[in-house]
Amino acid sequence: MRFCSLGSGSGGNATVVEAGRSRVLIDCGFSLRELDSRLARAGLAAADLAAVFVTHEHGDHIGCATALAKRQGLALWMSRGTWRAIGAPELPGLLRFARDGEAIPVGDLELQPFTVPHDAQEPLQLSCSDGASRLGVLTDVGSATPHLLAQLQRCQALLLECNHDTALLAASRYPPSLKARIGGKFGHLSNDGAAAILAGCLHGGLKHLVAAHLSEQNNRPELARQALAAACGGAAGDIVVADPLRGFDWLELR
Repeated sequence: MRFCSLGSGSGGNATVVEAGRSRVLIDCGFSLRELDSRLARAGLAAADLAAVFVTHEHGDHIGCATALAKRQGLALWMSRGTWRAIGAPELPGLLRFARDGEAIPVGDLELQPFTVPHDAQEPLQLSCSDGASRLGVLTDVGSATPHLLAQLQRCQALLLECNHDTALLAASRYPPSLKARIGGKFGHLSNDGAAAILAGCLHGGLKHLVAAHLSEQNNRPELARQALAAACGGAAGDIVVADPLRGFDWLELR
């Protein structure tokens, strides 16, 4: 199994997970043209995808998902709440409803969705497995829950939101209401919040650690790396940071 990011941040998010000949796109927060360009940079085309999974309805995650599914005839997975939040579009033969705790088989991959606290209608994050390795994906979440932590145990790779540094957010020019929303329990994870989640699911088999969804205004890559490195006792240089424009290149699990 391997995975890469096509970009991660407020401007758009998309992650590709591959096992054997099965490829799933997690989130699709770009235009069709931009997505095609970013897929090509990863050595892929939209025709190589088997399914799309949308975590929630915010524009930087849903993007062109419905248009892509229609163009390619792809299965499009999302929660019923997400579907309602985007206007309950007609997607005959393509729409699949994802639910907390119900595994989704996609060829050589199995997706395991789970609920998270975030300011969306029915947000889901997920873990992905090929039977031998497991990747945990956590890109938009306000706070940790016992259920969330349980879903991320025994992952060989973790992609964790590190949206903001608490001090930078407090000193930013954002209005108080926006600061409260971002920093609240249904907002976005701080570096320290991501580090606490990492500490709660750390084990010796963790091979790859990625910091994702960094705010361009309220975070810096070196701060996210430092926080996660302190939590896992590793080197900051070993932690991958997902770039908003370039994402990150393929990381492999064996």
